Amino acid sequence: MKGPNVLRIVAALVAAMAAMPANAQTYPDHPVKIVLPFGAGGVADVSSRIIADKLGERLGQRFVIENMPGAGGISAAQTVLAAPPNGYTLGLVTNGTAISAALFNRLPFDPTVDFEMISTLASFDLVFAVNAASPYKTLVDFVTAAKVSPGKLNVGTVNIGGTQNLGAELLKSAAGIDVQVVPFRNSPEIVVGLLRDDVQMMVDFPAAVKGQVDDGKLRLLATSGPKRSPSMPNLVTAAEGGVKGYEVTSWNGMFAPRGTPSSIIALINATLREVLALPDVKQRLLELGIEARPSSPEELMALFKADVRKWDKVIINAGIEKK
Repeated sequence: MKGPNVLRIVAALVAAMAAMPANAQTYPDHPVKIVLPFGAGGVADVSSRIIADKLGERLGQRFVIENMPGAGGISAAQTVLAAPPNGYTLGLVTNGTAISAALFNRLPFDPTVDFEMISTLASFDLVFAVNAASPYKTLVDFVTAAKVSPGKLNVGTVNIGGTQNLGAELLKSAAGIDVQVVPFRNSPEIVVGLLRDDVQMMVDFPAAVKGQVDDGKLRLLATSGPKRSPSMPNLVTAAEGGVKGYEVTSWNGMFAPRGTPSSIIALINATLREVLALPDVKQRLLELGIEARPSSPEELMALFKADVRKWDKVIINAGIEKK
């Protein structure tokens, strides 16, 4: 090969290698938006803001939260996917997104194709709560009572198809009990129903019942995760409490539109790992009842696909009509 040709090839390779990390070297040079499929003030919103502030400190630009609540997180995801794939519009993907993928016959996008997964952020469990004055001291007590009186006990959750609602449906099948799962508009209404004995147990996230538990009005029976939560180390899991094989773990993570440069994905992933390892961040998240948990993009996609399969079975078994 002649000298000039070699020089041209070497020059091209050098240019290509220089271009590859360029995105990461200059990113971000203006604020980054993170779109949440939830309203302000909830656990997902508060925890995302904690993480966003730390990302901004490390990367030198503001990471701004935009709340876009809506059915199944569809509108929020569409907003992210409609943005240029340059790393300046990111989204929150959750186990709720996986439920939507199982619940809807057709979504206007395919998360397994259109989402560039970045990393999980945190995981958190459901809790089973009863009125502190109820006779149920353990989850086994409740399950036993449900078997003695089929169809007589009510379990309160939020809207049909939500994690809490499907978590209650999964409890029915895993424990082999006949109870009525009663949907409410929001968590405070379930608490009122529980205190009035309209429902005999509720399934929700820890933050929804923390105030009443701290005040002694409600009692926690178990948590839904595969292991005890670091924020509630004395609370048994459902499996420990007698419902073998029961496990529900909620999670959230971050994604970008398909086509976002891999260098930017890698940079955000690495920075998230640093942020989620910070003692103050881990502690603040634990106070919200959630555990900091980063991952690789591949691990997040595998988790997402596994949850779609899991919740598809629960939806079918519960007789919930797909949309």
